[in-house]
Amino acid sequence: MESLLKLDLTEPKIFFTMCLLMFGLITARYFILSGIFHVYFYFWRGKQWENRKINEQEYPQNQFKKEVFWSVLSAFIFAMIGTLIAVAWQKGFTAIYQDVNDYPFWWFPLSIIVSMFIHETYYYWLHRLMHHPKLYKKVHKIHHDSKITSVWTAFSFHPIEGFLESLIMPAIVMIIPMHLYAILFHLTIMTITAAINHLDVEIYPQNLFGNLLGKHVIGATHHSHHHRFYRYNFGLYFTFWDKWSGTESPNFESDFENRGFEKGEKINLK
Repeated sequence: MESLLKLDLTEPKIFFTMCLLMFGLITARYFILSGIFHVYFYFWRGKQWENRKINEQEYPQNQFKKEVFWSVLSAFIFAMIGTLIAVAWQKGFTAIYQDVNDYPFWWFPLSIIVSMFIHETYYYWLHRLMHHPKLYKKVHKIHHDSKITSVWTAFSFHPIEGFLESLIMPAIVMIIPMHLYAILFHLTIMTITAAINHLDVEIYPQNLFGNLLGKHVIGATHHSHHHRFYRYNFGLYFTFWDKWSGTESPNFESDFENRGFEKGEKINLK
């Protein structure tokens, strides 16, 4: 990566090579992490999680194929934006740094927290905008076609939505000093949490720690209310914007404590 960044990324062939490299890395991360969740929770250890499954219905035919298609397309968009960030970094337009000694050690984890807070804020309000009737029908409906979510739903977006969602990272790295590995750590957290949120299996433990975590950090139960009821639970990582803005589902906490909806309750897949 560092050797590539020493090249002139504005040269078309090098830019395209960098874009393909990023596309391969993003796609591989998506398939590896989502694949691990899929195999573990639905096959290898599936029976152990039956009472934590949120919806009992089977997935519609070809849902996974459609989700993977849109997710791979989103990965290409993310790769294009990532390559443009690399160009901006090379030209000195970002606050990205490589030497950990450039800032105090405590700034490394704090920069990730600050970045996630900014990302959360942007995503929450963009997500609410995506539910405007005109934008929803033309753009956001692609994501909501997965009424019963899966790990493959995580990046299943219309290209316009994928592009809009990706714009926040360039803005962050141009303003907030972040080490290269801090950025990669943030993006990995994003991929893991997106998989967890769409897993349709509640993984937070049934204890005091799990209850506190699950009510403030978004998990499968919380996000399933968004795909089920549409007008609630717009957050990405944390629940605070939904709580402060009054958009958290009134039934979320009771369903979370029960670890899913009542057995036999169905949702409309049409």
